[in-house]
Amino acid sequence: MAFRIKTGIIALLMSAQTLAGVTVVHKHLRHSGTGTLEVTDEGIRFTEEGKFAKHSRTWKYEQIQQLELSDTSLRVLTYEDQRWQAGRDREYLFEQLPKEFVKATYPIWRDQFDQRFIAALADGETTTLVEFPAKLLGMTKGTEGTLLFGEDRVVFRTAKEGESRTWRLSDIDNIASAGPFDFSVVTLEHHGSWNTGTREFRFQLQRPMEEARFNDLWRKFFGTAR
Repeated sequence: MAFRIKTGIIALLMSAQTLAGVTVVHKHLRHSGTGTLEVTDEGIRFTEEGKFAKHSRTWKYEQIQQLELSDTSLRVLTYEDQRWQAGRDREYLFEQLPKEFVKATYPIWRDQFDQRFIAALADGETTTLVEFPAKLLGMTKGTEGTLLFGEDRVVFRTAKEGESRTWRLSDIDNIASAGPFDFSVVTLEHHGSWNTGTREFRFQLQRPMEEARFNDLWRKFFGTAR
């Protein structure tokens, strides 16, 4: 399924000078460069300056394998082969995004893109039905925050950069619980060094989730309406 955007929305925002070209940092393996990032109806354009001008790229939305937006960064996973890494897909990381850019692009990409859009931020417009203080488990240490359940999405909100998430129901592959203080979300996000497969987010809840509540969530996510 190709990415699609409502005609005219990008142009409207660009007229307000929010997407007409913002200066960002392109993260390199050893060093970083600066350039201009633009968003159009058709895709994303990055023009790098100076000696790294060869890193400039233009992607149509169908050429983007995964697009991850956080409060300060944008990660573009492409279908390009990574040289000397046995065909690993190449990704581009742009940092120091202006707040206005994130504020303008997030609702567009949230509402118009399919599962390839990863919202690595907490949606502030979520109408919360229930919430739990929770710890997201990690390889070596966890991240504390709040797990919120809304009508059509699940949000993990934390102050740690890049660890927040907002999942639309269509982004969730499965939910599970091993007990009242345990909750897992398996998403369609590519993950790992090779950016493949699904990704599990496992939470330690700091107050119990009743079985009836979990069952309600299960029916909501995987009922006949899905």
